[in-house]
Amino acid sequence: MSIYPRKKYTSTMFVVTPKIKGILSEEEGSDVGLCEHKHYSHRSPWLRAMVLGANDGLVSIASLMLGVGAVKNDAKSMIVSGIAGLVAGACSMAIGEFVSVFSQRDSELADVEKERQLGIDMDELSNPMQAAVASAVAFSLGAAIPLLAGSFIVDTKYRIVSIVVTSTFALAGFGAVGARLGGAGLFKAATRVLIGGWIAMLITYGVLRLCNIIGV
Repeated sequence: MSIYPRKKYTSTMFVVTPKIKGILSEEEGSDVGLCEHKHYSHRSPWLRAMVLGANDGLVSIASLMLGVGAVKNDAKSMIVSGIAGLVAGACSMAIGEFVSVFSQRDSELADVEKERQLGIDMDELSNPMQAAVASAVAFSLGAAIPLLAGSFIVDTKYRIVSIVVTSTFALAGFGAVGARLGGAGLFKAATRVLIGGWIAMLITYGVLRLCNIIGV
């Protein structure tokens, strides 16, 4: 038997009554409201499709046209190769994105029953068709930039310079827009995308130029 009086012992205990529970719930709710902040993760499916699609379209078609220009001075060859790359790339991006996001959606649906008590919203599940369309449109828009930049210039050297300069500004712009929508740093994102695009275009042009020199 304890040597302390029961009254004294119980008086130090904290008992959560229904009334106190209500007060705590209200205070907790107010704290949650005060701590609310903007999240960017819910944008990830369509944001990823748009940014990757635009960047891929721009870099792929610009590199393809520069590669053709490294071995042929014919403007028609560059333009036709760019158009073919645009159509093929847009279809490939759309199909790939659809399959990828559909697989992700299947995984999400499999977890819905397990996580239902956490309040998963069915409307927030990944949308494969939305991602596919966004990816294809973004790729086409990105690919159209070097196509337009090189389609109306007769001289090969000026055509190549026009494609490189236009693609440079577009890559920086895409990187900045993607960073803005995703809440990341503008300068770092734009620089990262720009350097990556430069490397791809330089390698493609260099390899094809070398093949032309050695007669492959």
